[in-house]
Amino acid sequence: MAVINTNSPTTTQAVDTPQPPAKITPEAVFEQLRTLHEQINEELAPLTSGQRRGIKRRNQRQTNEVVQSSINIIGVADLISQAVGMPAEAVRQKCDDSNRWTAVADELRAMLNGVEGANLVRQQQLADIAKRAYTIGSSLAGDPANVGLVPHVEETKRLKKLARRKKSAAPQNPQPAPSPATPAPGTPAPKA
Repeated sequence: MAVINTNSPTTTQAVDTPQPPAKITPEAVFEQLRTLHEQINEELAPLTSGQRRGIKRRNQRQTNEVVQSSINIIGVADLISQAVGMPAEAVRQKCDDSNRWTAVADELRAMLNGVEGANLVRQQQLADIAKRAYTIGSSLAGDPANVGLVPHVEETKRLKKLARRKKSAAPQNPQPAPSPATPAPGTPAPKA
């Protein structure tokens, strides 16, 4: 009867070696973000930029120490708690939630910055590859042996011209045409 050694070094080594995390697709990230969005939807409050500025301006004067001291005032007398509409413990919980969600917002901003940066690098790499491909293709298209490249190079050339034309024709702030001066009442109109 053969004895199987279950403590072989190869088995232990495979378990001890950390595996790289699996790559996640953009679609999977999108779905997970949508799921998170649905789960916290009642907490989300999209604001206009004006509303956001107004709230930030009003909150500038409220340091954390002032907020904490004010919460303590609520806890001293039931009359104050009734006037505010919340007991001190509920206000403390709201303060704690605010601090915890601030950490989430910071992490989301960092993640967004990383995703946007990585995508900008990808776009730059794609632009460089496209330029090289066009340059090489244009060079090879002159050789009759590469006649199949000609329509592709011509189409790319047409699209590049079209993109330049669209960029130069981008809407600029048009100045209104001056209106013809209306003569004052009793003034003879100019002869045409």
